[in-house]
Amino acid sequence: MQLSLFFLLATLIACVAAWTKDDYEIFDLVSAVEASEGKGTTFYSWLGVPSTASTGEIAKAYRKKSIQLHPDKNPNDKKAHERFARLGIVSSILRNTEKRERYDFFYKNGVPKWRGTGYYYLRFRPGLGTVLTFLIIVTSTLHYVIQGLNYKRDLKRINFIAEQARIAAWGTKLIPTSEGQRKVKVNLGGPPRLDEDGNVVAGKMVDMVVEGHDVYILEPDGNLLPVDSNTAIPPSLKRTWFISLMIRLYERMTAGKNAASGDNTKATTDADLEDSDDASASASDIPGSGAATPKEGTVSGAKKGRAAAAELAGGRRRKAVRKR
Repeated sequence: MQLSLFFLLATLIACVAAWTKDDYEIFDLVSAVEASEGKGTTFYSWLGVPSTASTGEIAKAYRKKSIQLHPDKNPNDKKAHERFARLGIVSSILRNTEKRERYDFFYKNGVPKWRGTGYYYLRFRPGLGTVLTFLIIVTSTLHYVIQGLNYKRDLKRINFIAEQARIAAWGTKLIPTSEGQRKVKVNLGGPPRLDEDGNVVAGKMVDMVVEGHDVYILEPDGNLLPVDSNTAIPPSLKRTWFISLMIRLYERMTAGKNAASGDNTKATTDADLEDSDDASASASDIPGSGAATPKEGTVSGAKKGRAAAAELAGGRRRKAVRKR
């Protein structure tokens, strides 16, 4: 059965690989004729000749049909030019020996529904963006499926470990013999090893605690890790490689913007403090500015400052008078 299936697949692959450019032309023409003239229309039926017609009969039928479909005879038909050109291609295929043999093969056996990736690639010619999008969707879907398979495997493993722990605590009947917690050692598999006393222990032994139907793994520091279905990680689209990559990039960009904003705020605050210190220092240098210095921070200091300012102003006025 498997051998016959293999040969069938090999035959199909060979047929697909054997399709040529002329075959692709026939595929397109068959689809176009059926879409224009009706479902099931063949090259022969469109010309009105049998499949056994000779080349002369096909040429005669073509001349007769071309007169009927000529665009000048059908001025109101918007598709007259297309139909007329298509008829010429059909006639040339049927009057060519090799191409007619290829068409007769598909005429008798049917045009294949799947025409190979080469056919669709030549017809649609996807761009780089389309190809990348397709690959991202396919690989992300595959990643999600793998997550689901791993989740089922983890659930099976968790249930096995929990069952082994309950059997070690209460026996094969799984009937609790005492209340409270019970510490047991569970064999999780693996190669045999020697314990502290030199005895051979089969597999990896793990300390576990059973309390009713709850099972925990006892860590060296005394913490209890629950062993249940919540331990397994279910599949998620957010954890597929592309979406998780986009999330990480967005988080990094957001963190970078926040850090830059924090630095700008700090720089602005430092600049404001420096400007405030410079302003205070400048005010303290001006006599009588009222800055809180030991000498000028009093009423007498303010008076002296105002007197000094008046003297400076009077000196300017006196100089201006002298120039006049």
